[in-house]
Amino acid sequence: MKNTVAALIAGSILLLSCQKKAPEALPILGNIEIINGDTLYHTVPDFSFVNQDSQVVNNATFAGKAYVVDFFFISCPTICPIVTKQMMRVYERFKDEAGLMFLAHTIDTKHDTVQRLRQYATNLGVDTKKWMFVTGVKDSIYAIANDYFSIAIENPDAPGGFDHSGRLILVDKNRRVRSFCDGTDPGHVDRFMKDIETLLEE
Repeated sequence: MKNTVAALIAGSILLLSCQKKAPEALPILGNIEIINGDTLYHTVPDFSFVNQDSQVVNNATFAGKAYVVDFFFISCPTICPIVTKQMMRVYERFKDEAGLMFLAHTIDTKHDTVQRLRQYATNLGVDTKKWMFVTGVKDSIYAIANDYFSIAIENPDAPGGFDHSGRLILVDKNRRVRSFCDGTDPGHVDRFMKDIETLLEE
């Protein structure tokens, strides 16, 4: 009898130890408002830009999908090549995931034309239906960077003439920011990819 009880206990412990602990849901970042009992979360506002193929890219482009966002410029002499390399890691990891897309905004709208963006994407060798590179009205791009909790401003004293964040930002299918990381730090990006996996399982 004792042996039977011991075996049952041991089996239960083994079963519990083998079960995966469900990942905790990612937080919804930004200010929260309670209006008439409803909880309103920060969401990315409507936008409209033009991609490397001269096609309009807006919120409808990402309907029902999560997406990863960054801000860059082609002639960036500092962090952009590092961030793009890390973005490529994320892309390669999730390029076959139908529920995830990628969106890169140039902050040098004067020089990064549609043609230059197309060549940039070609050089990276990525699927531009999956990862889009957009330009548009400068002030609109700078403004939406704030909505993604990122930074994009002109600064003649900064290398290349722009200050910008190296963040990669994760947005869910409801246009809510759920995670971000330092795109210059591979360790941070590793954690970010785990967050993407968590979000895709929601």
